[in-house]
Amino acid sequence: MNIHKRFLLFLIKLLLLLVILPSSAFAQLNIFACAPEWGALAKEIGGTQVSVYAASNAAQDIHHLRARPSFLAKMRKADLVFCTGASLESGWLPVLLQKAGDPKVQPGNVGHLMASDYVMRLEIPEAVDRSMGDVHSEGNPHIHLNPHNLILIADELSKRLAKLLPQQAKLFNKNFEDFHTHWLSNIDRWEQQTLSLNNKNVVVYHSNWIYLLEWLKLNRIATLEPVPGIPPRISHLETVLNSVQDLNI
Repeated sequence: MNIHKRFLLFLIKLLLLLVILPSSAFAQLNIFACAPEWGALAKEIGGTQVSVYAASNAAQDIHHLRARPSFLAKMRKADLVFCTGASLESGWLPVLLQKAGDPKVQPGNVGHLMASDYVMRLEIPEAVDRSMGDVHSEGNPHIHLNPHNLILIADELSKRLAKLLPQQAKLFNKNFEDFHTHWLSNIDRWEQQTLSLNNKNVVVYHSNWIYLLEWLKLNRIATLEPVPGIPPRISHLETVLNSVQDLNI
């Protein structure tokens, strides 16, 4: 086989390799996302420039997530740690950050992004004690349940990615602008579809729905848990039932 044929064969193999390789093979930034919503947002803004690892899925309760060796391996490769904050991951994230040791992803640095730092947090208690149950001292962390919050968080994410990879800053900004446009369109549609829910009274099991309730203008009249994280007693459920019946819900 002459040199021209060998070179042509090499090019064909290279093209085939490029076709079959996943887009993550060309990613320049590794992102460790604590929750699936942050993983999805990172993919939306980062596009092909990021490889995203989500430490949990939608079926898991992130309050009770436990650090695994695979988490540490991923975090040691991460350029950005993207989590909720507000103490939601306090049971496992600080340990991982300490063991990972990379200054870039430590609190206060560009590779450490806590989404709750960029929105208005609700239900911040004046004081916390054990009698209050599983109350988050920094406010309710379930910020993703108001879709308007995601725009604020995506904006900050695009800026962080631009700092980490300046040569792709224009791409990240464009991805954010595209996301902003179509997400606002979705919000408008959802708000039209849920107009009939405005000022309706609802009962919730846990206090994690406050952002959704505020967005949809729903009134929470009772919570089945007497305090967060504590299963309800029969007497408490009877009280809730009486309230529901009195309001004809």
